[in-house]
Amino acid sequence: MKLGAVIITMGNRPDELRALLDSVARQDGDRIEVVVVGNGAPVPDVPPGVRTVELPENLGIPGGRNVGIEAFGPSGADVDALLFLDDDGLLPNTDTAELCRQAFEADPKLGVITFRIADPETGVTQRRHVPRLRASDPMRSSRVTTFLGGANAVRSKVIAEAGPLPGEFFYAHEETDLAWRALDAGWMIEYRADMVLNHPTTAPSRHAVYHRMVARNRVWLARRNLPAPLVPVYTGVWLLLTLMRKPSLPALRAWFGGFREGWTKPCGPRRPMRWRTVWRLTRLGRPPVI
Repeated sequence: MKLGAVIITMGNRPDELRALLDSVARQDGDRIEVVVVGNGAPVPDVPPGVRTVELPENLGIPGGRNVGIEAFGPSGADVDALLFLDDDGLLPNTDTAELCRQAFEADPKLGVITFRIADPETGVTQRRHVPRLRASDPMRSSRVTTFLGGANAVRSKVIAEAGPLPGEFFYAHEETDLAWRALDAGWMIEYRADMVLNHPTTAPSRHAVYHRMVARNRVWLARRNLPAPLVPVYTGVWLLLTLMRKPSLPALRAWFGGFREGWTKPCGPRRPMRWRTVWRLTRLGRPPVI
């Protein structure tokens, strides 16, 4: 299988980006073609052979990655699968790409592989980086219903059939939107504990827009993808969970502002999943109400 890699950058982590590119170049097997997208920022110096695209404005995470996809032809058709990697991540093992090839070749219905993210100093995998409800054992591989945005491999046929990442989201939950559409199209998603991306332990709330966009995009996710009866259930469950977590008053204000925005602003095309996909998600351990 021919692999490509898409990396988006704000140009503010040149050393980490170079280390990541070096780790991609060290992968076993055929060479991986790499595109680095400067998301509203110049791309730092990169090794020879690495292609770059510099955007005049920040399109957000899904928008930047979509530009990278199209650099490999329509829906990434010039390659069989694309790796999406955070610019401050690193592939510590040289067999990750080869494991991806083997997994895709062994299972024609496998559409997305999501890697295990581990802190480079401690080796710890944060609970939020295990994309399932039963997240206590990050070393257990399994079928899942979503994937991690900066540590994954996606078959290009998935993008051709399910569509690109939702550019409207800008940040947060864009992976789940694509995952639900991929599952509805009949593809499977697998979490692989043996495929590792090293990434420093961080809190998602470090981003100033976190609470607003998380709330807004939860609503958009439901409005775009769920059968009508499940939309209020899904959003209501997340409202209750947010209140139970007792966020600070400023965070709660931002969250409710985003929640309101999710109902009042356009969210892109609505393509509700089939009820058999709802059942499929439920059998995989994550019914689409949470």
